[in-house]
Amino acid sequence: MNDEIETETTADTDLISIDEFARVQLRTAKVLEVEPHPKADRLWLLTIDGGDEKRQIVAGVRAHYTRDELLGRTIMVVWNLQPATIRGVESRGMLLAVEDAGVVRLIGPDGKVAPGSQAH
Repeated sequence: MNDEIETETTADTDLISIDEFARVQLRTAKVLEVEPHPKADRLWLLTIDGGDEKRQIVAGVRAHYTRDELLGRTIMVVWNLQPATIRGVESRGMLLAVEDAGVVRLIGPDGKVAPGSQAH
């Protein structure tokens, strides 16, 4: 039995290899603090616990989630994303969400998991 994965070549430049995808660190994080962004009405500043480290991320879900709906919630985060400055505030990660017909829903585990648990 051959355990190697066969890939087909395509002209679609948006496709990434399994090796590229494997570099993405998806992990759970617990939302510890939620504050409004001082320069943007649509952004929250979230302090999150990723298990081995606490960090701040800027999240564009303020129109969809209240502070109370986010506080204490476990979310999925792209953990190894290069830091970005968004309206003057550094963001060290990105939460995962989906939008369907104008409704935004956060992506997270379907049960209780520890902060820092990695997606497989």
